[in-house]
Amino acid sequence: MAHEHENISPDTPLEYQSSIGRLNIFGFWIFLGAEIALFATIFATYFTIYSFTVGGHGHGANAGGWPLPSELFELGNTLVMTIVLLISSFTCGLAIHEMRKRNVKAMVVWLVITLLFGLSFLYLEINEFIHLVHEGAALGTNAYWSSFYFLTGTHGLHVSLGILWMILIIFQVIKRGLTPDTAKKVFIASLYWHFLDFVWIFVYTGVYLLGMV
Repeated sequence: MAHEHENISPDTPLEYQSSIGRLNIFGFWIFLGAEIALFATIFATYFTIYSFTVGGHGHGANAGGWPLPSELFELGNTLVMTIVLLISSFTCGLAIHEMRKRNVKAMVVWLVITLLFGLSFLYLEINEFIHLVHEGAALGTNAYWSSFYFLTGTHGLHVSLGILWMILIIFQVIKRGLTPDTAKKVFIASLYWHFLDFVWIFVYTGVYLLGMV
């Protein structure tokens, strides 16, 4: 078992101090590549449908009788959603910073704050969906709104999974302490969370801002 003893620099982050941890992190980067391909496909579908439905209407009358996104999207609400999610990415980064300092209590506090911002984002998004449905823009209204809900709903589902995942990891850290294994899990969860924030920037600019034009 002598091969288990690795020459690790004391400056090496805790999550990288085991070969399994390094392999898991590398594997997760590959997984994120697959996630990028998934969202790229959904975005391509959305923009294709947008160009054939909403794109042809411009600012003129809507002969289809269904509400256009420019009539329903509200800059203020979506801007708040964006700010909330970006702040959660910052607090998640602070959690990793405290983890690198071996400050478990502060790390957990920042992770919990990240979760609260994530839950706030979901609350705002669900309220927006309720408002859109009330205004006549439901999932089955037409192809555009179906693609809209599919894209934003897929992202929202990923945020929900990220929240559940982070909660489980927090419980593991509290129970087992901060080890190379639990640190690896916290770090991978943070990568996932930053990825979701990155995707949302494209949702905000490509869906909401473009839809308001």
